[in-house]
Amino acid sequence: MRRPIILSVFLFAAIILLAVLYFNNLSTPGSRTTNVLRAIPDNAALVFRFNNEESFYEIYNGNKLFAAVIGEKNLNALDSLRKEFLNDNALRSFFDGQDIFLSFHPEKDNGIGMLLSTSAAKNFDSKAFDKMIAQKGPLQIKAANYNNQKGYDIFSARLNKHFYLVSKEKGIYAGSFSKEVIDAFIAYTPHKDKDNFIQLPQQQTANSLANLYVNYAQLNPLFDKLLKNKYSDIFKCYRMLPALGVLDLNFKSDALMFSGFTETEMNKSSSFVSLFLSQQPVVNELVNIFPATTAYSVNFAASDVKKFETDLADWQSKAGLKHEKDSLFKKISTETGIKLVTEFNKSLSNEFGVVTTRYMEKLAIIALNDGSELRPAMYNISNMDGEEMGQFKYNKVPFFLLGDAFSVFNHPWFMIVDNYLVLANTKNELVSYRDTYFNNKFQSKLSSYNEFTKLTTQRSNVSWYMNFKNSQSVLKRDLNDNFYKAFNENEPGWKNFYAASYQLSAADKNFYSVFCLNVNQPDTSGVSK
Repeated sequence: MRRPIILSVFLFAAIILLAVLYFNNLSTPGSRTTNVLRAIPDNAALVFRFNNEESFYEIYNGNKLFAAVIGEKNLNALDSLRKEFLNDNALRSFFDGQDIFLSFHPEKDNGIGMLLSTSAAKNFDSKAFDKMIAQKGPLQIKAANYNNQKGYDIFSARLNKHFYLVSKEKGIYAGSFSKEVIDAFIAYTPHKDKDNFIQLPQQQTANSLANLYVNYAQLNPLFDKLLKNKYSDIFKCYRMLPALGVLDLNFKSDALMFSGFTETEMNKSSSFVSLFLSQQPVVNELVNIFPATTAYSVNFAASDVKKFETDLADWQSKAGLKHEKDSLFKKISTETGIKLVTEFNKSLSNEFGVVTTRYMEKLAIIALNDGSELRPAMYNISNMDGEEMGQFKYNKVPFFLLGDAFSVFNHPWFMIVDNYLVLANTKNELVSYRDTYFNNKFQSKLSSYNEFTKLTTQRSNVSWYMNFKNSQSVLKRDLNDNFYKAFNENEPGWKNFYAASYQLSAADKNFYSVFCLNVNQPDTSGVSK
């Protein structure tokens, strides 16, 4: 009897020991990944995570997508670093299968620097770097001191570049081709009670080909480096969003597609986009009448228009705008007898958007329930120029009726065509769109555009879109010279892409997020029959 009992106890103990070892092995990589993310300085808006294994590199071998995004020179530099350094016999076994994080950081000289961060295997001996110093090969490695932090200066003769490597925490390493970026990494102290990026469960990252982490609050500093026109509204609606996002890479040979979730930070003041959190996704139909010359656009859609109107009023009140808003509409009511907020809200349908064309025209296109019902009110608040078009007598009306995205229309011209209210800053822009509308010169008539929309989600609440060919003149005006030069000259480069979109769809008080960037189609001038 004693022998079976002893055997049972032994087996039970063995099972517990195996379980402990198993879960320890599971948790170690996850905690390392968390620590690596937290060590990345909080001025990074974007972090791209991938696993350092051959299968990932094989999938994109010969594919020009990543080269077009970050530049072939940058990609070649990263690839050389992998082949000549991480694949060295002294290091390979310690970094194979480890997650690598590529983050982008604004620099003082209007540049954007890259930081590579990773962790070594549990049994890694940091002296392996010291042993490489004496080796002869394509890299020259020497010990270095960065702000009293031990590190390594790795020089690649082939690239004629220095790569600066340092470790602040045992087993976690970061490096950059930019001395400024590595100095910022050393100086940075992670927040103990705050994450700069959403932390994914280890199992989820293990099942993902790659991830894109987004800190929306840091998009403005990043765009400050990209843009010389500080008044540019490119991607502006998302630059104001207090949120964190993480998206999975979905493989396609001719497009970069990411999908995931954006979580708003409830302890921070909300933005205009936050007003759509309590809505349901809506089929995007308004974009079908955006002009074929669209350079970039943003479309908003609300499933419950009355709730949107209430939430907008509350948000503007919290922003300290209530007195100015009430004074404006009281003045309109006194002078015209029109209760404009009531009349407009009664007519407003569930979609409204802002379009910038390749000719730098600005248009607001607003879907109405019945255009004929709103027409008398518009006539009364405008100086009419004929029967169809007029200019608002009052400033900031679109801003107070529809929110931040419409602030560019301060004293606009208007027309109503069928059940759409169209606003523009000049009469000529309205005349141009009238021609577009009645001659069906819409982007939805382009075969290349319709191919692109197959990659996007058809229902959303906020949908931003850019056509790169149509945007060239706008980008030349708005981008810093060095970035526009890269856009215009790099091969492969951003000009090899047809379009990009970033869509948010409300889901459980957060946003389901889809980013898509696809290469040029063979013929972008064809029109669907």
